[in-house]
Amino acid sequence: MLFTRKIMLPLVALLLALAAAGCQKQGAEAPKGDGHDHAAEAKVEYTCPMHPFIIKDKPGSCPICGMDLVKKVAGTGADAKELEKLAQVAVPTTQMVMANVATQPVTAKSLQKEITATGIVAYDQRRQAKVTAWVAGRIDRLNVNAVGDFVSRGRPVAELYSPDLVSAQQEYLLALKSRDRLKDSPIASISQGGQGLVASARQRLLLMGVKEQQIAGLEKAGQPNIKLPVYTPLSGVVIEKIAIEGQYVNMGDPLFTIADLSTVWVEAEIYESDVSFVKVGQRVEVTTASWPGRTFSGRISLVYPFLDPKTRTIKARIELSNPGLKLKPDMFVNAAIKMPLGTAVVVPVAAVMDTGTRQVVWVQVKEGTFEPRDVKVGARVGDEVQLLSGLKAGEVIACSGAYLIDSESQLRGGSGSHAGHEGMPGMEKEGAKQAPAAPPARKNDMSMDDMKM
Repeated sequence: MLFTRKIMLPLVALLLALAAAGCQKQGAEAPKGDGHDHAAEAKVEYTCPMHPFIIKDKPGSCPICGMDLVKKVAGTGADAKELEKLAQVAVPTTQMVMANVATQPVTAKSLQKEITATGIVAYDQRRQAKVTAWVAGRIDRLNVNAVGDFVSRGRPVAELYSPDLVSAQQEYLLALKSRDRLKDSPIASISQGGQGLVASARQRLLLMGVKEQQIAGLEKAGQPNIKLPVYTPLSGVVIEKIAIEGQYVNMGDPLFTIADLSTVWVEAEIYESDVSFVKVGQRVEVTTASWPGRTFSGRISLVYPFLDPKTRTIKARIELSNPGLKLKPDMFVNAAIKMPLGTAVVVPVAAVMDTGTRQVVWVQVKEGTFEPRDVKVGARVGDEVQLLSGLKAGEVIACSGAYLIDSESQLRGGSGSHAGHEGMPGMEKEGAKQAPAAPPARKNDMSMDDMKM
């Protein structure tokens, strides 16, 4: 009996020990069945969109760029708002001050484009004429002796002796006498024949340049004029003198060139980029250094249908009055063509980053944070440019120093003006699994505890 007790007591102690061990094991496994996925909670992390190697287990800001950290959950992707943040660039205040980054709201206002061009005063070709000899003869007298003299349409500029003209006048006088003798003839053909001779002789005088009033004077005087007055077809200024007193000339030889300078042309050189804005009928203001403070007003009468291959410009003809003959041919002038463009959204020219294929403006989404926005530009007016689409009035943009924001975006792998949104970090293309390379660490910028390699 004693022996049996000695054996049973150790067995009972062993059983009690095993039971206690089993309870401890169940207690250790009990938390696994409480209905919470603690492993999933442990995988919730936060990272910087610009620096993916910065990973933290709680929200905060990036120690490098100061951007807000976005949630990074294993096996899931970021939501739409987080994807938008990937295109944003945060610029510290110190960098904005050093790079002269300034912001301003977008405004909508009435625009008026002004095209400036240089030009040269030219003769109005419709107001030029040549005085020529209607018949062969000798110049007996010149009433105009020098270039620059003013001539009038009603006053003769020269007197010409021509034997042919004297003979034609005598024939006309004889025809008149014959008509007077034959008009009372009972034979109709004879009476009408006299009138035909007068008409034929009269027409010959007209073809020789004799005017109606001169023919009337010939009929009244009854004897031929030895000298034929030569008249100019228009009033103006002599710009070329060819004839010399006593000179013999043939029919059709030029004697003078006359130009009416009361109206002149200005041929302005328009650049190719501005031709689409220039229209016939537009008002133009012309100024010249010869008359400071004086403005001459005219209108475009013609845009030439061809281009000068040497200057790559197209000429526009401006027709304007010339009171006092202040504008001289071949004088250099400046032309200003103004045209309204209506009300439009405008931004400074420096705010637009042009890559050649797209134009980008950096929009401020919050203080110190910018995102790129594609825009479509229109006409440039001074230091401002018209926007056809992409922005609306009231939005705040980087009006200067946009190059710094764009450079920051490129260095951090963002979608600046030289990249598309498909190249933003955190947005993997199908089949592209390569992680972005981490930039070299800088002193005192971050703690090594924030980096998980």
